Amino acid sequence: MKFTRLLLPLLLALGSPGILAAQSDWDEPFPPHRIADRLYYVGSKGLASYLVTTSKGHILINSSFERTLPIIRGNVEKLGFKFTDIKILLGSHAHSDHVEGHGLIKEQTGARVEVMRGDDQVIASGGKGQYLYKEGWRPCPVDRVLKDGDAVVLGEVTLTARHTPGHTRGCTTWTMPVTDAGKTLNVVIIGSPNVNPGYQLITNRDYPEIADDYTKTFRLLKSLPCDIFLGAHGNYYGMEAKIARLQKDPKTNPFIDPEGYRAYVENRYQAFREKAQTKAQ
Repeated sequence: MKFTRLLLPLLLALGSPGILAAQSDWDEPFPPHRIADRLYYVGSKGLASYLVTTSKGHILINSSFERTLPIIRGNVEKLGFKFTDIKILLGSHAHSDHVEGHGLIKEQTGARVEVMRGDDQVIASGGKGQYLYKEGWRPCPVDRVLKDGDAVVLGEVTLTARHTPGHTRGCTTWTMPVTDAGKTLNVVIIGSPNVNPGYQLITNRDYPEIADDYTKTFRLLKSLPCDIFLGAHGNYYGMEAKIARLQKDPKTNPFIDPEGYRAYVENRYQAFREKAQTKAQ
């Protein structure tokens, strides 16, 4: 289901069912920036997209909306890379704000689309089969269906797909080793641990295992080693504040934040528990 920019805010204000709650900064450009060696932020202010560069081409995590693709393309090119060198396209989870652009990017670049099982049919069908949301987008063929622990390898880089369901059935947290200032660091890009408005955790006929999936997800997230904390939205990890710190002291890397990672996961876990307990009463 597609809406103009004028119509969408009105529908959201009226509380239309099946529509993601749009944020004002989703369409706002944001300067691309280096996070660590071979890892860059190329998304809009509110929608995180990451470029992983290799000698054999590049990996893009999150295509966002079709309408925000010019931001991603422009940011990739500002960093000195070719958009058409994207060879693999990944996503955090099958909601339109992260994967609507998949089909168009695949058409433009020929990139392989690799998706966690549980989200694969949603992306391939153009949005059909989502829990709660009824949005539609350009269908995108899926070249590889992933399972928990699968490796995505290109050139010198290996990402590991970790299945962190609940937010969607195939929600994926990406991990990878990177180097920064000669040190090897663990990156965690959280798919989403959030329980969105309208999500039913108890007696959910559409997604009966949703509460169990969230429980498994938090158990996994708490176990992951993390040095560099990232996520599907920049506000998960305080991106704007960290960029401000980087501008004041370019010799530091504010994205190295293991304490922030643990605090965020615990905060989201407690929010999940509170919602589950409220629904159960």
